Amino acid sequence: MLRRSNAWLLSALLMGSLPHSLPTGSVAQVITSGPPSCPGVALTFDLCPVRKGSGYDQALMDYLIEHQIPSTFFVSGKWMAKHEGEVDHLLGVGFFEIGTHGEVHAHLPMHNADEQRTEILGPVKVLHEHYAHEATLFRPPYGEYNDVTVDVVKALGLRFIQWNIESGDPDPSLSTDQILARVAKRSKPGSIIVFHANGKGKQTRQVIERLTIEVLPHKGLRPMTVSELLNCKPPAP
Repeated sequence: MLRRSNAWLLSALLMGSLPHSLPTGSVAQVITSGPPSCPGVALTFDLCPVRKGSGYDQALMDYLIEHQIPSTFFVSGKWMAKHEGEVDHLLGVGFFEIGTHGEVHAHLPMHNADEQRTEILGPVKVLHEHYAHEATLFRPPYGEYNDVTVDVVKALGLRFIQWNIESGDPDPSLSTDQILARVAKRSKPGSIIVFHANGKGKQTRQVIERLTIEVLPHKGLRPMTVSELLNCKPPAP
């Protein structure tokens, strides 16, 4: 659910009833991690458009669902246009969370405020109008942004989610062991880890299995959605 103070703003923007100019000099918090007192990490998966392949890592999804692993997915509008059934399925999983990842996976800093707003609002509108889902989390394509992006995201009432651990899973030169080692070394309470669920990570399913069975339990950590992580309270003494 949207925070009540932002719900009217996003609804107005979705209806195109606000002026195109945006305030300047405002600062929105760019979130890269959760509370360091929280005994969990957020497993996040980008669903970017792909030129080859199905664009959907079925083996990874099957594992996450079978083992009920809380996860957050950032979907692009172009990806959703080719995966309507998958979007429906993801939205129906109670321990999944869906955020957005731009319309066509554009390099946002190369665009002005109006163009950035169009790119950011695209999948938000689709989820709102076609799936009755109010997306509140946004991650910029490629992780790229500038001050204009921050202002646009704030004006839209969205939460700007980055990460503090990049798995590197799309890199075909990295093995399962190498990806797991870099994630395991950096994982700590409050971490937000970025993976991909569009099939570009050939080792992602194996990495997630070993991460959730071996690494996180050994460190006393558990998977959470981004929202669960950000709202996490420290364990009782």
